[in-house]
Amino acid sequence: MATGYLEILRARYALRLLTGTLVGRLPNATAAIALVLFVRAEGGTYSLAGALAAVYGVANAVGQPVLGRLVDLYGQPRVQLPASVLAALAMTVFAVSGTDPLPLAYAAVAAAGLFTPPLEGGLRALWPSVLRREEQVHTAYAMDAVAQEIMFTVGPLLVTLCAAVWDERAALLVLNLLGVLGALSVVLSPPSRAWRSAPREAHWLGALRSPGLLALLAAFLFVGIALGSITVASVSYADGHGGDAVYGWLMAGLGLGALAGGTVYGARRWEGVPERRLRVLVALLAVCYLPLTLVPGVVAMVALSVVSGVFLAPCIACAFIIVDRHAPAGTVTEAFSWLVTTFTVGASVGTGLAGPVVQAGGTVWGFALPGAAGAVSLLVLLGTGGVLAAPARGAVVAASSENDPNRAAEPRFSAGDRA
Repeated sequence: MATGYLEILRARYALRLLTGTLVGRLPNATAAIALVLFVRAEGGTYSLAGALAAVYGVANAVGQPVLGRLVDLYGQPRVQLPASVLAALAMTVFAVSGTDPLPLAYAAVAAAGLFTPPLEGGLRALWPSVLRREEQVHTAYAMDAVAQEIMFTVGPLLVTLCAAVWDERAALLVLNLLGVLGALSVVLSPPSRAWRSAPREAHWLGALRSPGLLALLAAFLFVGIALGSITVASVSYADGHGGDAVYGWLMAGLGLGALAGGTVYGARRWEGVPERRLRVLVALLAVCYLPLTLVPGVVAMVALSVVSGVFLAPCIACAFIIVDRHAPAGTVTEAFSWLVTTFTVGASVGTGLAGPVVQAGGTVWGFALPGAAGAVSLLVLLGTGGVLAAPARGAVVAASSENDPNRAAEPRFSAGDRA
C-alpha cells in the first residue's frame, strides 16, 4: 500500500508542494477555533465569536473561486503570494485591534477570508505536471484528501498549543505567519512558477459553464450538509454522554475513518469511469451514516463514527478526478475552488439545519440528517448521470491541457459564448 504513496513523494517537488500547501492552508483550517478562542479571551461573547467566524466563512467562500479564476488567468505566483500576505495582514489588524471597534473587526476578518489564497485548487492543478502518469495523479488526489484530515486534526491542536504557550493573539499571528511561509514555499517552486493554464474561452461563468461540473457541485453541496450536520448531532450526543471529551472522541473517530478509507482507496488502481464509481461511494457514505441513529453507548458510538467516516475521503478524491474531466480548458484552478466553496457552504447549511432538527426531534433525528443528505446527493448523481457520463460531448481534443494527463477531449464553446 505504501509503495504508491512513496513513489509520489519521491517525485521531484511533490513533497515540497504538498507540505507547503498544507502549511499555507493552516490559517484557513484553524480560523474558526482561533477566532472563538481570541474573542473569548478579549471578553467577547460566543455569539460575537460565531458571527465573526461566519463572516470569515462567507468571505472565504466568495473569494476562493474568484482568486482561482485569477490564478488561471495570471499564474500562481502573481495571485497566491499577494493574496496570502493580504490575508495575513488583515488577520494581524484584527489580532492587534481586537473586537473594538467592532466594524473594524468585521472588516478585517472579512478581508482575511476573502484573500485566503486558493492553494488547495492550485496544488491539484499542479499534480499532472509533477507526476505525469494518470494513475499517480489519482493516487495524489487520494493522498491530498488524507492529508486534509491530518491537517484538520493537527491544526486545532496547534492553536491550543500556541494559546497555552503564549496567548490567543499570538496563536493568530503565528498561524498566519506560517500560512505566508507555506504559500511562499509553493509559489517559489519551479512547477508553480512554470505552470500556465491552458488557453480558455472567455466567458463570464468561467468553470460554471460546464454542466457536468454543476451536477457534481450540486451533489457535493449535500455531502457538505451531511458533514456539517453530523458535527452538531455529535455535540447533542456528547451533552448527554460525558461532555466535550466524548465529542472529541467522536470527531477523532470520524477523522480516523476518513484517514483509513482515503489511504486504502488511494493505494488501489481503479478501473472504469470515476462518475460511476462516485455514485457507489456516495451510496456507501449515506449507508454508513445510518447506524449513527442507533445512538448506542459511547464506545460503540465512537466505533460507528469511525465507520461513518470511511467513505468520505474516497468520495472527495474521486470528485477531484471528475473535476479534472469536466472543467473547461483553462479553468482548472477555478473549478477546484468551486468544489471547495460548495463543500464549505454545504457544511455551513448542514450546521444551520441540524440545530433546529435536534431541538425539535432530539439527537436521533440529528443523526438521521447526514444519512438523508447523503441519499439526496446520490439522487442528484443518478439524476444527472447523462451529463456526468459525457464530459467531452461535442468537444475537440485540446492541444495541451493542464487538467487532464490523458489529453482527453475537452469541452469547447462557440464564439457566441465569448464574453
